[in-house]
Amino acid sequence: MNLTGTELLLADGMSPEAAVDALGARVSLQEGAGAQRDLRFYDTFDGLLHAAGLAFVYGSGRAALVSIGGSVERAGMPAADLPGRVFAAQLEAGLLRDALTEIIEVRALLPLVHVHDAERTFGVLDRAAKTVVRLALHAPTVVASPNRQLALAPRIGLVAVRGYDKAFRRVYKMLVDDLGLIAADRSLLEEAVIATGATPGGVSSKVDVALARDQRSDSAAASILRRLAQVMEANLPGTIADVDAEFLHDYRVAVRRSRAVMRELKAVFPPEQLARFRVELRWLQQITGPSRDLDVYVLDFDELRAGLPEPARSDLEPLLRVLRDRRVIAHREMVRALRSDRACELREQWPAFLSELVTLPAGGRPDAARPIGELAGERITKVYRRMVKMGTAIDDSSPPEELHELRKQGKELRYLLELFGLPLHPADVVKPLVRSLKSLQDTLGRHQDREVQVDALRSLRDEVSTLRGGAGALMAMGVLIEHLGDDERAARAEFAKVFASFASNSQRTLVRETFSS
Repeated sequence: MNLTGTELLLADGMSPEAAVDALGARVSLQEGAGAQRDLRFYDTFDGLLHAAGLAFVYGSGRAALVSIGGSVERAGMPAADLPGRVFAAQLEAGLLRDALTEIIEVRALLPLVHVHDAERTFGVLDRAAKTVVRLALHAPTVVASPNRQLALAPRIGLVAVRGYDKAFRRVYKMLVDDLGLIAADRSLLEEAVIATGATPGGVSSKVDVALARDQRSDSAAASILRRLAQVMEANLPGTIADVDAEFLHDYRVAVRRSRAVMRELKAVFPPEQLARFRVELRWLQQITGPSRDLDVYVLDFDELRAGLPEPARSDLEPLLRVLRDRRVIAHREMVRALRSDRACELREQWPAFLSELVTLPAGGRPDAARPIGELAGERITKVYRRMVKMGTAIDDSSPPEELHELRKQGKELRYLLELFGLPLHPADVVKPLVRSLKSLQDTLGRHQDREVQVDALRSLRDEVSTLRGGAGALMAMGVLIEHLGDDERAARAEFAKVFASFASNSQRTLVRETFSS
């Protein structure tokens, strides 16, 4: 499926017919079969394919993963008409599904743009009448609606024929130097997306806010929190519509990060407003929690039952039905809360408060004017030292709650490092600490997750037992509970090793020298 190659735009005022005539006067051209094609392009909401330099396209009964700026098809397959959203798991097993899964994981592919392309193809012939370069003249239009089309600039795509690189370069030079064509700086897909008013690459949930070490702390906090509020707002429609599970995940991460900023930099906020908004954001975290938990159970179900012997895995189907039913109920309740007057007022009042934070009186917020480099470094150092103290006190007799509390502190430190550490300090200094912290978090998270999963499975036994196949499911759940318990204990055994790396003398020195100055 050749969508683009080395693409050139026609000179101003030049018609496609004039370009063909001018080229035909200089080289021998042989016209091939023309085509009228309808192409539908897809990507995830956050543009994962675009970031990888790829596009998913459906046209003429074929779905394919292609390079954005070239004619290379990475993987493809015949396909019936695709639905409005596509998950990799819905596709037939094969290279296309595998390639997509590696990039988009559980995200949905959503329609980006519909392009109608009137294509004429030509071969440039040498003296022996062999084709040495292939050309495609594209006259694309964006199908914005059944009654509205947006014409895009015509373009010529060049495709080299193997073994004729010199001929390709000669034709390219002729088109540019003699006919005045210019290299396209955007692909056909990117041009089409821009024509619709959208942005190529989707909507990112990253928090890339530029900070200066001497910036006022209230100004820095407001900038970070405004960006997080934008992430929440961008992911809210997809969360409510249940497009894919990552909308809710990104929404909740933005809420958690916002709460962490308010806790760690609390003295930059007026006490009364701080208390109020902390309550409201905590409420958002609570109302979205059950739905997210069930998302994870359903998404990870195949991985969960992979711990069972092969013959017993199908016995867990009744459990999966229960989880899916509960997920539907939890999502419905979450949507009701997110559409409530309370949630709507918060979405209006929170950004408004942030926009005026720097102008508020300084009384009651002693850290407001402190340089953010100083304050953030102080908080990162304090949370790190607190984690070292907590972790050092944990031994084989410590209750699971102590590991859970350490995990929560780890999240706090992770958010501080991501939001304030990396923007204010060299990445090659901060990233080793983040890697060590992530390793510790993974072990603590596995320990906590297994404990929660065991409790959840036990709580579902009565409901599962009433379903058809319930008896077999209960037996399989018993084996699964035992397996999860073993993995929880294994994670507990790994803790000392990963914590020792996190709290090593070299790591402590790195934190002290980086953030305490």
